[in-house]
Amino acid sequence: MDRPITTIAGRARTAWGELCDDERGDVPGWVLITLMTAGLVVLIWALAGPALSGLFEQAISRVSGL
Repeated sequence: MDRPITTIAGRARTAWGELCDDERGDVPGWVLITLMTAGLVVLIWALAGPALSGLFEQAISRVSGL
């Protein structure tokens, strides 16, 4: 027979167990999100890197007066 959980600690354990069970199996999703984010950073850096480098060099030359 299933008895209802009446104590606060019992309800907290049940809620914690349900929360932990909901998060299982989501690891591949987080790995995919991490890899896609890293890929986007590399792509944006490859496209914008030379322009940002040129902009930085131009700013330094103007400030230093060389």
